[in-house]
Amino acid sequence: MAYIKNLFDKNFLEYASYVIKDRAIPDLEDGLKPVQRRILHTLFEMDDGKFHKVANVVGHCMKYHPHGDASIGDALVVLANKEFFIDKQGNFGNIFTGDQASAARYIECRVTPLAKTIFYNPKLTPMTDSYDGRNKEPIIFPAKIPVILAIGAEGIAVGMSTKILPHNFIEVLQAEKDCLEGKSFQLYPDFPTGGLVDVSDYRDGNGKVLVRAKLDTSDTKRIVIRELPFGSSTESLINSVESAAKAGRLKIQSISDFTTDHVEIEVKLARGVYSEETVNALFAFTECEQSISVNLLLIKDGLPEVMTVTQIIEHHAKQLVSLLTKELELEKRELQEKMHLRTLERIFIEKQLYKEIEKMKTPETIEKAVIGSFTSYAKELDACGVSHDDVEHLLHIPIRRLSLFDISKAKTETRDMTARIKTINGHLKNITSYATSYLDNLITTIKSNPELGRGVRRTKVGKFEKIAVKEVVKRDVQLKYDKATGYLGTAVNGELAVELSPFDRVLILRNNGVYTITDIPEKTFIGEGAWWIGIANKESLAKIVFTVIYKDVDTGYPCIKRCIIEGWIMNREYPLVAAGATILHVDTRQKFSFTLHYVPRPRVRIVKEAFEVQNFPVKGLKATGIRLATRETESIEVN
Repeated sequence: MAYIKNLFDKNFLEYASYVIKDRAIPDLEDGLKPVQRRILHTLFEMDDGKFHKVANVVGHCMKYHPHGDASIGDALVVLANKEFFIDKQGNFGNIFTGDQASAARYIECRVTPLAKTIFYNPKLTPMTDSYDGRNKEPIIFPAKIPVILAIGAEGIAVGMSTKILPHNFIEVLQAEKDCLEGKSFQLYPDFPTGGLVDVSDYRDGNGKVLVRAKLDTSDTKRIVIRELPFGSSTESLINSVESAAKAGRLKIQSISDFTTDHVEIEVKLARGVYSEETVNALFAFTECEQSISVNLLLIKDGLPEVMTVTQIIEHHAKQLVSLLTKELELEKRELQEKMHLRTLERIFIEKQLYKEIEKMKTPETIEKAVIGSFTSYAKELDACGVSHDDVEHLLHIPIRRLSLFDISKAKTETRDMTARIKTINGHLKNITSYATSYLDNLITTIKSNPELGRGVRRTKVGKFEKIAVKEVVKRDVQLKYDKATGYLGTAVNGELAVELSPFDRVLILRNNGVYTITDIPEKTFIGEGAWWIGIANKESLAKIVFTVIYKDVDTGYPCIKRCIIEGWIMNREYPLVAAGATILHVDTRQKFSFTLHYVPRPRVRIVKEAFEVQNFPVKGLKATGIRLATRETESIEVN
């Protein structure tokens, strides 16, 4: 048994780790899930400037992704609809209506120049073996910007999940630039479906936001939904409106969907109903308003970690500087190597040093002769010397190149490379300024690209209170009480007690001093002389002081109890006074007076006595009542 338990524990941990790291949670460095990374890697490999059939891309990507073509195709469509990294052609679905994309054999895609700028650098990309060991795939892309904040992500793993909202691309770049310059910055979500968002509880990416549809109420008899809240489609929103109408929450005549490239849902209102009074009901009972909880969970250094938007920006600002430094140093190193070879070639051909090897008969003597022939030109080689590899390069120069070699062109190339190295050295000395200029160029590129919407914010940030359902719903449920039979409920033939909403709860206090809190009953027996409150919730009851005047079960003496009902379990009975006590009166007023009439006795002149209720203290719910007199009470008169 112990062996089996250890085996299960080991396998479960390996499975959980795999799902978390290699499937569901994006990585901080490039903001991509593994399937997205493999799709982009495939598109980089296939890139020839032309569109490729998505089915063909999916087939090539299966070399790297071991989970089948359906998951690859779905992930590609989702990533393509982000609009930044994949250029699409054909029907990729509609983010407004929720319509699915056409089959993979009918649609085409290619990688965008923006994706190459941000991700593609094979010389700096760490690679690993694919799942079958036949190919190499990237471990992580050297991304220069916080991609995860631009595209957002959602995933469920074992024991954890992530929900990251998308942000405006230009605002993300501007925040990274501000971070490099030491300025303060603040980022808020921006959704492709537009709408409105309240970010007062966003908490830097780990709180929640309130999203709303954009409503056009210019016509008093109809409401037009122009933009959707994030997470909704026209189909789901229309279904929610129709469900609310069937439940009696809304009064509409019809609802029509005219959505194409832009959302347009027309809600015609019923006779006698106007748009101004229907807006809050739409927000309360339909998907026109939703609350979205956010959890910014990422893979950082191989482990899942909850981060903030600010931390991600700060991390990528440092990463941008590091990557640009590596790129510049790599370019500088390659230029120096190229310039060294060009100088060797020029001297070797211009000074006709190749003639030194004509009489040599062995490889060793040839190499020694070539190296020796460059001794007089050491200053031009900048102390780099001549290596074995350099000799091999010179000896493999074709005869045709020797005769056609352009000395002046070689000198010009060398001067250009020297100037470029000088420029690179200047960038390395002012790497932060170079990084900010890189971001400025990226912002300019996006603003000039109409396919990316020119980076315009689509979701309007504002502040609005969440519409409480209980406040919007009409109180048209009639609660009735039949004194003759003692029944209370909506299906009782009696006098109207109170009009309530379907969400209200009722506190019922029977004449034996037992109270209970329940949903609005259809028909329930409460007996004669019962008392109730129609809107019973913690907020309303916390403000009510209950005054109960009753007769003690043993002596018949009058007592008073003042208390507040603070907590309860639905449909459970609670005693407010001792069992068997007779309730004389129940009241919720702060101030009132009452007169007790005592049972007449011989030689006792006082047969009644007046009291002011405010003179008695408010005690706990379980406290006993206060005795008012040592006389048996006959009746009570309340003023």
